[in-house]
Amino acid sequence: MAVPKRRTSKSRRDKRRSHLHLTAPSFSTCPQCRELCLPHRVCPSCGYYKGQQVLVTEEV
Repeated sequence: MAVPKRRTSKSRRDKRRSHLHLTAPSFSTCPQCRELCLPHRVCPSCGYYKGQQVLVTEEV
């Protein structure tokens, strides 16, 4: 069975894991209600997507 001859340094270990990180979600503003929403999804506050109403939402 293969056994490593030297211990993996912190620098080498962290370089290998450099792409394993979380990215913050990007937000866009809804053109109808100017609320923040995720891009390419129906706006949860007004229910519009690409200028058409997709969901019927209750106004509070």
